[in-house]
Amino acid sequence: MSVVNQESSNITNLSPKQDDMFTNIINGLTSNPKTIAAKYLYDESGSKLFERITDLEEYYQTRTEFDILNQSHASIAKLMEKGADLIELGSGSSTKTHVLLDETNLNSYIPIDISSTMLTKTVCQLEKDYPRLKIHGIVADYTQSFSLPELGGNKRVVFFPGSTIGNFEPFEAAMFLKQLSNTLNKGDGLLIGVDLKKDQDMLEKAYNDKQGITAAFNMNLLTRMNRELNTDFDVENFYHHAFYNAAKSRIEMHLVSKVNQTVHLGDRKIDFAESETIHTENSYKYSINSFQKIGSRCGFKPVEVFVDKNKWFSVHYLEVE
Repeated sequence: MSVVNQESSNITNLSPKQDDMFTNIINGLTSNPKTIAAKYLYDESGSKLFERITDLEEYYQTRTEFDILNQSHASIAKLMEKGADLIELGSGSSTKTHVLLDETNLNSYIPIDISSTMLTKTVCQLEKDYPRLKIHGIVADYTQSFSLPELGGNKRVVFFPGSTIGNFEPFEAAMFLKQLSNTLNKGDGLLIGVDLKKDQDMLEKAYNDKQGITAAFNMNLLTRMNRELNTDFDVENFYHHAFYNAAKSRIEMHLVSKVNQTVHLGDRKIDFAESETIHTENSYKYSINSFQKIGSRCGFKPVEVFVDKNKWFSVHYLEVE
């Protein structure tokens, strides 16, 4: 563990060992069906494209969750209690968190992100915006087990916005929540954004926007592999396809081969049939009840849930039992 001080920022580096992207991509492309983990969508270009996605008219999730937090901040602050340590998973630029930092009397804020560059920038800015608040950034993969610093708060509340839990397979979501409850103490809280089941047409439009930003985000994965792994994907021979799988209550995102073709990765040849896909991401949608049941099985007690007027999105507050 190393601590880095930059412009008075306090960062603890618990970053995992170097990710073996080559091996993981080989394993995914030689499986049946072909898959690539969604985390590889987020290189620098992919992350910038995703930021643009969150501003799209069709992409209701970000603005709806932000509205819920704005409208419910007084109730959330009461649940969190004065003097809590707020821990955000996948904090990024901490944009949504400003609502909580502005309206809650916290002991400290602990943003956790895999990107040390992003985290350092964010922490430095937050220290200027909130000079009286203890801020301690952690570089870590929050899906893996890691320890939290003792900062002396009355309780710890984990903030996990954006319905990122929907990108986990259901069994992975349960394992993650169980690991989280085991890391926290009885009475500690979890404030988590969860996207809700809704009209199929609305869901599919959110992942197939008119400007084609989501398509560019998905297709960027091929460009990244060509650049970083020296593959020879012909990007023009693939297209983006996202659809709602009603049987599994999830949006699926795929890259579809337009033709029969062969792609080279190291000394491996990867054959694609026409219309064969690479499955790149899932986004599961829950009902309020179905998510609360998962939380209850994983050591959490549902306390309160906040929803928008259209019931498109939910923000749950749960406590460790």
